[in-house]
Amino acid sequence: MEKEIINTPRAPKAIGPYSQAVKAGDFLFVSGQLPIDPVSNTMVEADIKRQTAQSLNNIAAILAEAGLSLEHVVKVNVYLADMNDFAAMNEVYNSFFTCNYPARVAVEVSRLPKDALVEIDVIAYGS
Repeated sequence: MEKEIINTPRAPKAIGPYSQAVKAGDFLFVSGQLPIDPVSNTMVEADIKRQTAQSLNNIAAILAEAGLSLEHVVKVNVYLADMNDFAAMNEVYNSFFTCNYPARVAVEVSRLPKDALVEIDVIAYGS
């Protein structure tokens, strides 16, 4: 099976030795997206709703580069710096995924890169 590296300037550049996404067959594996604005290359303000929206917008841009959309997402992993932010994150998340919800896990972690409040990665399926 061949793999294809997916990168777009409409999402932040990787901050380490990894790709924004890798397509393998009909699956697209999108790396964890921090709430970094790709234009300014800076983290959006420390507000869980704004950070969740930015992370999901980054994911949507990467999916679009691969010819996919949020409708193609089958699995989501949400990493929260504070589980008390779950309800606010979920409110924003629900505005991006409105039906036919993907499988999901949301966990609290001790710390995220750049001290973000949230990081999200997805797996999408589609050709």
